[in-house]
Amino acid sequence: MATPEKEKTVAELAASLRSAQSVVLAEFKGLSVKQSQKLRRELLSQGVQFRVVKNTLLRKAAEAVGIDGLEQYLNGPTAIAVSATDLIAPAKVLYAFQRANKELQVKAGILTGSVITGADVRDLADLPPREVLLAKVAGGMKTPLYGLASVISAPLRNLAYGIDALAKQRAQAG
Repeated sequence: MATPEKEKTVAELAASLRSAQSVVLAEFKGLSVKQSQKLRRELLSQGVQFRVVKNTLLRKAAEAVGIDGLEQYLNGPTAIAVSATDLIAPAKVLYAFQRANKELQVKAGILTGSVITGADVRDLADLPPREVLLAKVAGGMKTPLYGLASVISAPLRNLAYGIDALAKQRAQAG
């Protein structure tokens, strides 16, 4: 039978999962207290909540929210990094931290309510920043517009060259 404390924790987890843009599940076995504190500070600086959870409580919270497919990743010690505003921040911070601390292992993630694998989380972490992506889109849209402007102005330009050549020919003829 569930205790009121566990029911409260499940309700809090369910609320976090419901409002989250992205969630990353990680195994933190082997991290020292100092490393764990450093990771928490880095995540908090990006607006990401990080907490250790019991697998059974997270499973119940996921079921309450309607997230399927998470069960296979709920083994061993599990911590979750939750961001309500940024899709990429938890993945970027955890993978950057993992490069220096091999003890941390990313298990899986939840992206706008759908479960993704650890490899998908890594792909998400490798995405360039939003500003770079927007610049690439703008650049991609700009190139065809320059081509269109060139094609549209070509007849006028050719007419101007023709008139100029005719004016020079008449000036030479006298």
